Amino acid sequence: MSGGVDSSVTARLLAGQDYDLSAVYMRNWDTRDESGTDRGCEWEKDWEDVQRVCRMLDIPCHLIDLSREYWNRIFQPSLYQWEMGVTPNPDVWCNREIKFGALLERLQNDNSHLKPWFATGHYARKDWFGPPSKRRPRLLRGVDRNKDQSYYLSSISEAGLGRALFPLGHLTKPEVRKLAKKYQLPTAERSESMGICFVGEKTKFSKFLSSYIPTNPGPIYDISTNKLLGQHSGLWNYTIGENARIGGMPARMFVARKDSTSNAIYVAPGTENSALYCTSISVANYRWIWADEAPEAISASPGFRARIMYRYRMSDVPCTVFIQGDASNLLIKFNEPQKAVSPGQVAALWDGDWCLGCGIIAYTSFEQ
Repeated sequence: MSGGVDSSVTARLLAGQDYDLSAVYMRNWDTRDESGTDRGCEWEKDWEDVQRVCRMLDIPCHLIDLSREYWNRIFQPSLYQWEMGVTPNPDVWCNREIKFGALLERLQNDNSHLKPWFATGHYARKDWFGPPSKRRPRLLRGVDRNKDQSYYLSSISEAGLGRALFPLGHLTKPEVRKLAKKYQLPTAERSESMGICFVGEKTKFSKFLSSYIPTNPGPIYDISTNKLLGQHSGLWNYTIGENARIGGMPARMFVARKDSTSNAIYVAPGTENSALYCTSISVANYRWIWADEAPEAISASPGFRARIMYRYRMSDVPCTVFIQGDASNLLIKFNEPQKAVSPGQVAALWDGDWCLGCGIIAYTSFEQ
């Protein structure tokens, strides 16, 4: 449980069924935030709300500190990627490494004689596919397409998915709000949290990163002329597709490419400049949820047609997937050029509503 309305309703739905329930609150962050107080993600308020809901539902709750695991498995690797100028998504890997990784490991070690089910408040669904002797779990989109969170779950393993329950997958967010009010849950009116947990909602992201990544100035060039236009203070301060914030230019310039080798940023004028688009991406370390069978299906044909998302809440777009060497390296060609795709982003694939897995975008390319 997180202290939010989604996990609270999840707990209430399960409490009304024949389950032996225990609630777990993860504390993943353990440093002072930008205000100089131990506010962080307001974890103490979150933990208090979890306890209030659990008291109402008469279920035990436990706080588990995973801040060390989060720092080592998620935050430090993400810092390195930001410093190199790429755009990681820590929340995707947090689900694999922390929630469905370190937390499940901790729970299993504490209850070695049990194999618990693991319920979350994600807007996603799961079904079982195949003959009775070989049924396998499939991760599916949530019914509420506006809130569907299968993208954030796209990195989890088949074993972790097999032990997961998603009670909200068949509900919409407004329906969940109505249930929270119907059950008079203490969190029914709580606002939705946004952004990366460890940053805090009042902090500018670049200001937060500046506490961990040293300033590293470099040149800004016009991508079409190679003309020097200015200096930047660090690759991590700029995102592909966003305004480069260069003064004195006849037109606004937008970030088209970042080169970590030369520590240079390349920009282009206008929001629809072709330099901001790509037609294909190379994806490394692709993790298939079905680690053995999905690659076989794809390699059986020259190209596998799928749907792709490379950021949360975007509309998925059609693409064709090609195996490059082993099944963890893919070439993905878009049906139409895509704007502001950045190395480091998580690229997840779907076959209809079925999420196949995800990988990290290594580089992008544009072909006429």
